[in-house]
Amino acid sequence: MARRVPSFLRPRSIQARTAVMSAIVSLVVLSVIGFGLDIAVRNRIHSHLFMATQRVATDWIASMDPSGIPQPPATHEDLVQLVDSRNRVITASRAASGRPALTSPFPAGQDRLQYRIECPDEGRCVVLTTIRVLPVQSRLFWNGEPHAVYAGRTEPGLLASRRLDLFIAIGVLLMTAGWTWASWRAAGRTLRPVREIRERVTEISARDLSLRVPQPPGRDEIAELARASNNFLERLDTSMRQQRHFASMVSHELRTPLAGLRAQLEEALLYRDETDPYETIRTAVRTTERCQAIIDEMLAVARVRTAATAEHEMVDLGTLVREEASARRGGRVPVHVEVKDEVTVLGNRVQLCGVLTNLLVNAQRHACGRVDVTVERAGGVAIVTVLDDGDGIAPEDRERVFEPFVRLRDGRRRDPKGTGLGLALCRITADAHHGTLRVEDSSRGARFVLRLPLPAEQERPERVPAGGPGRLRR
Repeated sequence: MARRVPSFLRPRSIQARTAVMSAIVSLVVLSVIGFGLDIAVRNRIHSHLFMATQRVATDWIASMDPSGIPQPPATHEDLVQLVDSRNRVITASRAASGRPALTSPFPAGQDRLQYRIECPDEGRCVVLTTIRVLPVQSRLFWNGEPHAVYAGRTEPGLLASRRLDLFIAIGVLLMTAGWTWASWRAAGRTLRPVREIRERVTEISARDLSLRVPQPPGRDEIAELARASNNFLERLDTSMRQQRHFASMVSHELRTPLAGLRAQLEEALLYRDETDPYETIRTAVRTTERCQAIIDEMLAVARVRTAATAEHEMVDLGTLVREEASARRGGRVPVHVEVKDEVTVLGNRVQLCGVLTNLLVNAQRHACGRVDVTVERAGGVAIVTVLDDGDGIAPEDRERVFEPFVRLRDGRRRDPKGTGLGLALCRITADAHHGTLRVEDSSRGARFVLRLPLPAEQERPERVPAGGPGRLRR
């Protein structure tokens, strides 16, 4: 079983690991290249020496004629010997005089030409060529006894002293060091945005989510990570601001009835003889009912914001609108439904029922004598329009009505017990279904338009700008 490298020997940073891995790979690759280069240089030098010694030997043999055997070449670098069949030196060049035969055994067999490298115990190796003298010449000079010519040269100092190996090893180490340094710098430059992102992330706290990580240019993985991190921080910042705003509004809305309830109870305790306990209890019950309504609406908002996608199903909007309108027929204002197109959307049936119920209740509360609901399809979007014939909503209040706990004067007059969370819950539900809910222009009354993407358009919902100015204040 392979042993694991101790943790203290493993580099912690990606930059160091990249540099170490690059050093190991480059050392292995360059060592193989260096080994092949060493062999190639040696073979090249040996081939050159073999060709040179062969030329010397063949020239000397060719110079042998009936007039006699000429003197061996007199150059200081050529080792030339003429040997008999018992490998005894007959004559030799000046550089090879006094030496025994350069190689053994005597070249026999079919190959007249042989290449050999002889390395004695002391001194440099000799690269030599052995050529047997032609039989005609052997009969002419030695009564047919075979003779051979040895021509050799000592290896150059580059090979004999291992300097070639040393130079190649130094080159391999220098190139490995250079490649490692380049990998270190390249990894550091690549990871610099990551370090900047990490430093910036350490500065971000829950109290201040306005900071953003530096975003490098390009479309590589680090740039995508920075963009995704900034998008996440933006969503988190928005969610935190919404939570703080929502919490402050909830505390404000609950503080008022609770403060009134406490004052009434304290008054009942201080002035027992002057206070009707049953009236105090009735007032306390009404106050707790209002607090309970606020809390129920808050829980509904939280459920919509945290609803899972798995809870969604195919919902027939036309049928759903007809059912909700039928449930509201007992009100003082009739609801007229017109389904122009049968449309089906992907959503949470209970939440969509809540949206339609809130819109119908709101329309009936403010209508004078009629509420019209239309269901249709347009450009890959399902559209539900709820129109009443009341006084309408002023342009500057068309977005305010969707804010939590915001209630216009007319709404407080018509429904004093309302919490101001109904339309806010409708907007949140529409956003959770990738749709929109806005107040748009109408000739009379308020016109609420709910747009939901059809299943084929679920990932790219249509965003329609809000309508122009209305007529009257709600």
